[in-house]
Amino acid sequence: MDVHTLTALPDTLLDCLAPAKLNLFLHVVGRRADGYHLLQTAFRLLDWGDRLSFVRRSDGRIRRLTDVAGVPEDADLTVRAARLLQAVTGCPLGADIAINKRLPMGGGLGGGSSDAATALMALNHLWGTGLDRTQLQALGLKLGADVPFFIYGRDAFAEGVGERFQPLELPDAWYVILFPRVAIPTSEIFSAGELTRDTEPIRIADFAASTTRNDLQPVACKRYPEVAAAIDWLAQYAPARMTGSGACVFAQVDGEVDAKRIVQACPARWRAWSARSLPRHPLGELVG
Repeated sequence: MDVHTLTALPDTLLDCLAPAKLNLFLHVVGRRADGYHLLQTAFRLLDWGDRLSFVRRSDGRIRRLTDVAGVPEDADLTVRAARLLQAVTGCPLGADIAINKRLPMGGGLGGGSSDAATALMALNHLWGTGLDRTQLQALGLKLGADVPFFIYGRDAFAEGVGERFQPLELPDAWYVILFPRVAIPTSEIFSAGELTRDTEPIRIADFAASTTRNDLQPVACKRYPEVAAAIDWLAQYAPARMTGSGACVFAQVDGEVDAKRIVQACPARWRAWSARSLPRHPLGELVG
């Protein structure tokens, strides 16, 4: 199945990729009075992620049909997104939601946020609630700081708490993503006393992966040595760094052949995948 397109299905059903993201860099440039951190980052979509399907219901019920390990239905961001859209728009319709979970939780790849964004976009279409992209992004921000990016739906330079975007034009690329099998709570890293919070802001014109960094990486590496070990191992093939608050690390490589070769060489104690950049979110065409 081509992940860049939607599966051809009746208008009561939608099946689609919820793509992963990478933070090509992540700088913490300040902190608001309410405790939220001010960030600068470059987001990149990948052609790999969870897969979700939605079936429209006429009785208003929201049901998750698949178990997600460690996540009760009422706490699932996907279910919460559906209920939020329903409440805000007064929509009487419901949905059955199935989640094929491929992305590791606590990996910094945006899995839960991407699933929530996918639910907002898919159900906005299936229910005919008619919200535009800006309205959906505002709803998404109520669920998590990364959700608006996935609704924005393309590579972006992001600022604020991660909700203000400028488009980035990046060349197509292949990546190796490595999961060191530890789950890192985002709140733990952002609350760390040793976290750098005063990196000098940059302009989008100054962005280059070689002159930027992930300010969260030193904290994560200190507290989770497997992250540091994974970065060191991957760095023998290409410059490697952590995405988001971890635990996954990544490197851009020369092409699919190199990516698959590195994945095959990955130590058995970790998991590795190859993935290609994705220019647009698969549901982007459904959002005005």
